[in-house]
Amino acid sequence: MSDDSISINKYVSSTGLCSRREADRWIEEGRVQINGKDAKKGNRVLPHDQVIVDGQIISKKPKLVYLAFNKPKGITCTTDQNDPSNIIDFIDYQKRIFPVGRLDKDSTGLILMTNDGNIVNQILRAENENEKEYIVRVHRAIDGEFIQKMSNGIYILGKKTKKCKVERLSKHDFKITLTQGLNRQIRRMCNALDYKVTWLSRVRVMNITIDNLAAGKWRYLSKTEIKELENKITRR
Repeated sequence: MSDDSISINKYVSSTGLCSRREADRWIEEGRVQINGKDAKKGNRVLPHDQVIVDGQIISKKPKLVYLAFNKPKGITCTTDQNDPSNIIDFIDYQKRIFPVGRLDKDSTGLILMTNDGNIVNQILRAENENEKEYIVRVHRAIDGEFIQKMSNGIYILGKKTKKCKVERLSKHDFKITLTQGLNRQIRRMCNALDYKVTWLSRVRVMNITIDNLAAGKWRYLSKTEIKELENKITRR
């Protein structure tokens, strides 16, 4: 096979239509064709090949978009537009974009949005190394024992969480920096210590911060932010 070829899932994701994982699912569902024939996972695409998704010819190299979005409570990090609370309809951006990772529906804060399927896969593949910082409020006063136990790891979902940075901010608020992405991790860790989370907001993902971005609003990442983000990923 020519060195000019590219895997079909990477080709589709590079158009900004979806992530590589979603592309695999579309291929399995028979929504993708190469030169008029149904694509198979593992197929490769040459420069002269015609790729069709849902009956429409697609091409690579769209203008790449990178957004920082402050997700409000009640919005779901899904591209499924049958879900009335989906993040895509809420943002209503003029191009097809999708979230990098997710935040719980009840949580608020920073979520990255992009049409760059390659960077999505790179970030998610290294998820357990990328720092994510949160501000959390719980229903009762925080003590030193709580901070120590959260920092050293809590048994949830049959495993002990990685050690992490935890800092008390006030009587009921703390900051936590994770390099792990277990399902509802912070809420489960707090519940294990008999604390209930009443508010949770993500304020940083790697080098990207939420700054003064209002809830429900988004901004473009700067060229400097994008470059630093790419450098962090490629160094892994």
